[in-house]
Order: sequence, then C-alpha cells, then structure tokens
Amino acid sequence: MKYVYPAIFTPLPSGEYDVRIPDLSGCITCGKDIADAIEMAEDAMAMWLCDAEDNQENVPAPSEKLTVTHPQFINLVIADTEKYRRENSNRAIKKTLSIPSWLNAKAEQSGVNFSQMLQDALKEHLGYK
Repeated sequence: MKYVYPAIFTPLPSGEYDVRIPDLSGCITCGKDIADAIEMAEDAMAMWLCDAEDNQENVPAPSEKLTVTHPQFINLVIADTEKYRRENSNRAIKKTLSIPSWLNAKAEQSGVNFSQMLQDALKEHLGYK
C-alpha cells in the first residue's frame, strides 16, 4: 500500500537534516543531506507503517496542515509498504510441495535449483519482475 505523509525537515548546523513525521508517533530519522534525508524518511515511514499493518493497528490519517518555523520546512514523503517488504523481507520460508516423480528426476538430472525456479515462477505469475 502507498502512503503519503507530511514530514518536518530541520536543517542542522552540520549540514545534516533532522526529519520527523508527526502523524506517526516516534517516526524520526535524519540524513546527511536533503536527498539522503528524504530517502531515510521514506524508509522510516515504510518500516513504521509495515509494523502497524502487521499488528493490525490503526494507521493514522495524514495531517492536512502543519506549521513550522524557519529554517524548518515541510515536504510530503511517500512510503510504499509492498515495495519495502519485497526489498527487506527476503528471509526464506520452507514450503512443502508435490511434483510427479518423473518430473523430479528430470529436473534433478538437469541440475534445477527448485527454490529458485519456484521463486522465479511465482514472481512472473504475480507480475513482480
């Protein structure tokens, strides 16, 4: 799922940025420059939102109005929890399946990596390339 939230960026004397997403309690990060800060905000938001989704918690609506004082500024940040999960949840899960014995023998003779073959087929079937 894709989410968009306003984030408050605070420039620091070091040139870095402090980033807070006020609607997501405790969602705070930083970046070494503006591009890094935006990327870190996307990552922090996605992690926060994945946790909320996994625990079936209420995901708050984004604020429509925030106010900040100079030199702070507000920027919208997008987080895609499906993309985040694909990129960060690659732990292997064991699946038991059945195939005909003749097919198993042919595949083993050909040196087929069954796990990789199943992953590739599932990605193609689901439209993830």
